[in-house]
Amino acid sequence: MRLPTAALVIAVWGAGAVQAASLQISPVSITLRAEQGASGITLQNTGSTPIYGQVRVFGWDQDRSADVLAPTSELVASPPIVQIAPGATQTVRLVRPNGGAPAAERSYRVLIDEVAREQGGASTGVDIRLRYSVPVFVMPPQPGNETLAWSTFRRDGAWMLRVANSGTRHAQIGVLHLSNRAGARFQISQGLFGYVLAGRTREWRLALAPDAALDGPLAVEAVVNSRPLVAASAPAD
Repeated sequence: MRLPTAALVIAVWGAGAVQAASLQISPVSITLRAEQGASGITLQNTGSTPIYGQVRVFGWDQDRSADVLAPTSELVASPPIVQIAPGATQTVRLVRPNGGAPAAERSYRVLIDEVAREQGGASTGVDIRLRYSVPVFVMPPQPGNETLAWSTFRRDGAWMLRVANSGTRHAQIGVLHLSNRAGARFQISQGLFGYVLAGRTREWRLALAPDAALDGPLAVEAVVNSRPLVAASAPAD
């Protein structure tokens, strides 16, 4: 399963809470320590009508162009079906049934689908109004660090950015700028740009003019895992 990118999907990445329509979710990113067996997500209905939803957990991997989700039993959501009255809250528990410390960082996505209801109260189970995607990470006993290599290249006339993470920890890329040797500065992202999981490589098409001067070495200014980073980029091989 590839994570959808349609307008109905809200990828939840940052800290704090996210709110769309009348459903508020907190926290919006979860990290479990190696010995931690459970955590939770709080769902709050700030609207005037009930919210009905389903909660599913997937193992999260990546290929170069997309997030790839697969069913998992390593992390379980309880309850998997929610009904939240106006003004009420619901806590969804996320439990690691087998516990134990992972040998390497494990990554998951919790998908929370707000579903429509037929008259009379029966759920169609198909008509998804909104989908929220919450990242969950389980740390090994000795968490490592991200190690990123940045490169730019052209594909089908458009500029692409490739980020390879050879480290043992995921990288959350936030604010991102690229600068060339002539001093031209290109704003790539003002907020969240994306994730590169540990040991994975991601590629993104950049919303820049085809004639943007991104040839040659570039300076990278980014916020990675909430910390400022300055690095160098080179043309891809």
